[in-house]
Amino acid sequence: MRTRARVLTALGALAAGGLIVASLLRHATVEPIAESTAAASPAALFAASFPDVDGRLQPLQQWRGQVLVVNFWATWCPPCLEEMPELSALQQKYRAQGLVIVGISTDDVAKVQQFARASPVSYPLLSGDYAAMTLAEQLGNDQSALPYTVLLRRDGSIASGRFGRLNIEALEQALQPLLATSP
Repeated sequence: MRTRARVLTALGALAAGGLIVASLLRHATVEPIAESTAAASPAALFAASFPDVDGRLQPLQQWRGQVLVVNFWATWCPPCLEEMPELSALQQKYRAQGLVIVGISTDDVAKVQQFARASPVSYPLLSGDYAAMTLAEQLGNDQSALPYTVLLRRDGSIASGRFGRLNIEALEQALQPLLATSP
């Protein structure tokens, strides 16, 4: 009987600790990534094509010349899902100024389609499956973390990259000078 009580107590302590860590991570500030992103090349991004929620292949080259926010995400990733409504609002706010947000999921097309039906967003969602993580790594995601977001200037060069859940205010501040440049 005592062993059962000890096991239950230990499990309860582990669960409580997990909740505390999850809460701290959810509210952590995400800083720009300078080193890994600076060495990354956007060539792989603009050479890639992924299917959208309708199954049509979308070449990322079509968004060259825009200020581009590429957000790598997954349907099973809580921080990814938390930031999507904010990214959607940002897309609507700055679309006329040349902002394009693209979500590239590490899920297969069927899962992305199911997600998009339940939780529509104002920006394109693409299914990259396993190739999405390879592309994210080529763009500086040396931690294989999700979400991972890359900001690109109108000329196609990488401005910055960010691991983890975005601080939308910080993202908006980073976008301001990029949007101010003429196309």
